[in-house]
Amino acid sequence: MDGRTVKRLMQAASALGFAACIAAAVWGWQSGVLTSQQALERWVAGCGVWGPLGFTAFQAVQVVVPVLPGGLGCLAGVLLFGPVWGFVYNYLGICLGSLLAFGVARSCGKPLLTKLFSQRTIERYSRWTEHKGRFARWFALAIFLPVAPDDFLCYLAGTTEMRWGQFAAIIVTCKPFAIALYSMGLTVVWRQLTVLAGW
Repeated sequence: MDGRTVKRLMQAASALGFAACIAAAVWGWQSGVLTSQQALERWVAGCGVWGPLGFTAFQAVQVVVPVLPGGLGCLAGVLLFGPVWGFVYNYLGICLGSLLAFGVARSCGKPLLTKLFSQRTIERYSRWTEHKGRFARWFALAIFLPVAPDDFLCYLAGTTEMRWGQFAAIIVTCKPFAIALYSMGLTVVWRQLTVLAGW
């Protein structure tokens, strides 16, 4: 499978996922699930164990094939499952997806980056890999603070000499802060919007 085919498949998967999210949002709005906290809680409860499992899987896939901005996924987790369990499911899904992206890049190598990301992004962050031993520190800082494209960095890390254990340790220990920051910040914004809208 050549590079163009891989890129087109990834773009198609992303577009289909985005369309599915739009369709789900329209259904949720029309059915009242997205305009009533009680209705949302009843719907989530009705899903049983499949709700958390499906959401966690969605968040994992989100890292490998971006469908929505990562912050929106974190907000969805909090709205669907509450601040505690929403954080847990966000954390599990994003960590699993990060490990998967690292593994895919480790298997496919640097050519994969040019098929998935812009040249500008690649050039900007690939400089971190030029000094041996420094990349891990920059990578950990970027994962801890939500200031860089985490999905790309996970792919980039997979093309370096970073060990699986080191990568996993950074993801597991540094991800919680960024996820919590996204979740809390976007939840506050969402609540303000719902108050203004009178929901």
